[in-house]
Amino acid sequence: MSLDPRAPVIVGVAQVTDRVSDPAVARTPIELMVDALRSAAVDAGSPGCIAGLEVVGVVGGIWSYTDPGRQVADQAGASIASTLLTGLSGTSPQCLLDHLATQIAGGGIEAAAMVGGESYRSRRRARRMGVDFRRDVDESLPPAEKYAGMLPMATDHEVSRGVVAPGVFYPVVETAIRYSRRESVSEHRQRVGELWSRFNAVAVENPHAAVRTPMTPDEITTPIDGNRMVATPYTRAMMANNSVDQASAVLILSVARAEALGIPRDRWIFPQVGTRAEDPPSPSMRWDLHRSPGARVAGHRALALADLGVDDVDHLDLYACFPASVQVCSTELGIDLDGDRPLTVTGGLTFAGGPHSNSVGQSLAAMVERLRELPGMGLIYANGGYFGKHAFGVYGSEPPIAGYRSEDLQSEVEELPVRVPDPPSQAREPSTATRLSMTEMAGRSVPWWPS
Repeated sequence: MSLDPRAPVIVGVAQVTDRVSDPAVARTPIELMVDALRSAAVDAGSPGCIAGLEVVGVVGGIWSYTDPGRQVADQAGASIASTLLTGLSGTSPQCLLDHLATQIAGGGIEAAAMVGGESYRSRRRARRMGVDFRRDVDESLPPAEKYAGMLPMATDHEVSRGVVAPGVFYPVVETAIRYSRRESVSEHRQRVGELWSRFNAVAVENPHAAVRTPMTPDEITTPIDGNRMVATPYTRAMMANNSVDQASAVLILSVARAEALGIPRDRWIFPQVGTRAEDPPSPSMRWDLHRSPGARVAGHRALALADLGVDDVDHLDLYACFPASVQVCSTELGIDLDGDRPLTVTGGLTFAGGPHSNSVGQSLAAMVERLRELPGMGLIYANGGYFGKHAFGVYGSEPPIAGYRSEDLQSEVEELPVRVPDPPSQAREPSTATRLSMTEMAGRSVPWWPS
């Protein structure tokens, strides 16, 4: 079968993880992203291909760069490239790659890169040591063109009740899952501990993972020194770990450009499908905390467009900020959680680590490597906000028969009924309520990755 010269193909990927102990010599996010981009070009077998990039898209981070893509492109040798910058969301990498693939398939561009990265671990360490972390912001640059913005995450209903941190919200969802399954506390703890130990086992084999120490289910779920209870039922070993210095890069070209550059076919992985949808951003507007119509609609549509059943997918990577995210997505897609099927190619955010919005950027790079090693089809699920944003990507060793397809399923989700909470003015007033779920915080503030 002849290939469509405009078909998008991923030809190079890279992940970078720094583990230095001295923040004075740690690399900045820009330096990590430049390293990742250059390494991706080497991975493609074409270090010089960077010079021909037309777009460098950056996944938004918690740094203060105005146009990080410009700094990365100029330092890496892609001076002709225009730049894009996403908002902060766990879905940003998948949505950005979907956008770039769509642009290539439509003939608008032929060569692009997606990069993302953070040096949050070293920045935190510098603050604790009372030293300055090196800053390399080019303040002369105008703001980058934005691709996709922030999703509102909470209303006064959540704020007034303290459900404003992911480390509080997701434990609430976890308890709702336990209620829905009619599990006892001990039954639930054992089941979720076994689930999370499977993610840990993948991270142990992942050279880029932040935490590669093997952990048993009991070691994960039992509060002990070094693994305190954060918000029931989650211990520290069940929380997202954003305290990492990590970056990734993905090079995506048209088939015509890849052939012109002589990039070997054994490097090629084909994006097949991208879908996305949003649930109501406020949890107060959702009927069930343990369900997600947005994930269900977008996930099933991604599989249908790729002509796959969920059991036909060879490799899965489900967004794993907390165990609740994996369980809800699996329920919506019909994935059996009780078997031994791998649900991640990285180990998830607890163990592999997640550089804030770019955790799926690391997953995309890992998925490409997995598909090269074990050809077949891969599915990536990305989640943003308080389960408010959902994005899916299907990737394969062979080109899609019908070409690359991207769909926004929001109109279908918006046809579904939503809960109408009391007006915000009444959110702080005493009232009668039905308890749908709960968590008990352990007496300390709950950041993404508790210390």
